[in-house]
Amino acid sequence: MAQRSRIVLECAEGHSIMEVSRRLRIAPDTVRTWRRRFIERGLDGLCDDPRPGVPRKITDADVERVIIKTLEEKPKNATHWS
Repeated sequence: MAQRSRIVLECAEGHSIMEVSRRLRIAPDTVRTWRRRFIERGLDGLCDDPRPGVPRKITDADVERVIIKTLEEKPKNATHWS
């Protein structure tokens, strides 16, 4: 997200795609992609699009539950999670 924002800001300052590419050390196609998506969709365009393939089986709630458990609890007969 930070890199995408830098791309947009550099382009907004009037730098060419090639110049932004060189300055940020990224491919010109990357600059073109994020510049175009920002022009078309604004800030929402800088977020990832859904990807093809099988939907996730692990929900955000599952991930949150595991993180909370490892940070706030310890396993039985152990001093910490490994």
